[in-house]
Amino acid sequence: MTDSSPQGGANNTPLRLGTRRSKLAMAQSGLVAEAVSEVTGRAVELVEITTYGDVSREDLAQIGGTGVFVAALREALLRGEVDFAVHSLKDLPTAQPEGLVLAAVPLREDPRDVLVARDGLTFDELPAGARVGTGSPRRMAQLNAHAKSHGLSIETVPIRGNVDTRIGFVRNGELDAVVLAAAGLSRLGRTDEVTDFLSPDTVLPAPGQGALAIECAATSTDLAAALAELDDPYTRVAVTAERSLLAALEAGCSAPVGALADLLVDGQAVNELRLRGVVGSTDGSSLVQLSTTGPVPTSQDDAAALGRELASEMLAKGAAGLMGERAL
Repeated sequence: MTDSSPQGGANNTPLRLGTRRSKLAMAQSGLVAEAVSEVTGRAVELVEITTYGDVSREDLAQIGGTGVFVAALREALLRGEVDFAVHSLKDLPTAQPEGLVLAAVPLREDPRDVLVARDGLTFDELPAGARVGTGSPRRMAQLNAHAKSHGLSIETVPIRGNVDTRIGFVRNGELDAVVLAAAGLSRLGRTDEVTDFLSPDTVLPAPGQGALAIECAATSTDLAAALAELDDPYTRVAVTAERSLLAALEAGCSAPVGALADLLVDGQAVNELRLRGVVGSTDGSSLVQLSTTGPVPTSQDDAAALGRELASEMLAKGAAGLMGERAL
């Protein structure tokens, strides 16, 4: 009997990995491809797919950021054109579509946001009236709130584009700084361009930021089992809590919502998980920021419950009125 499982045997057909075409997407998909090849014993080829979010020039908040970078990849999976796909987890809608399974969430990269500024400036060193570029209402809300509370004067400027385009706005003098995800620059080998790592106490990241999602068809049970070997249980628990909070707020990934679940270590033992959440108006005038701490969840259901509980507290404090986008 021929072994046709993803782990190897007689099946030497390359696995097809669906990925966006950007440098960052290709870099992170390349890392996953190497790992999948190791656990399956099969070659992995990248299949480049263009998404609506890649070709649209509109602001993400205007086109409804939820899912604009993943829909085409998911359609290719469902049509059988690729065997599995890699997404930035923060881009995934919180509802899992029928027919697909989130097979693995590998170990998370640094979830923080970073500043790339002219003259090596940190955020607190930016001059009065500094123009700071970001395409994220979440970042705008928290940067403006931090600036106001520290007597700083900045102007947040909405921008689109890949990493090169965004950093180019600083290099050509159009902007004083841009804010990007640390994980993306790390995967591109460009952390030397960072001038300031922004503490989560200043800017909470997007739910799931820094984590990758590996998705495949629900019918591909052997492949799903192989991919599951790449799953990091602590990362999965953390991002499940964060994304549950986002879902309970009924907000999309372009809404001004930040969340981060931290594992708290006492000595050598991980004994608690802290979940922080924030919702704010983009001008920074109003923020609802709360946190909760509890035992490390032993299941995804427990992690999701933690997110829902914190979201309920935030809604009671007026979070709903601060979100520019509500999910339908």
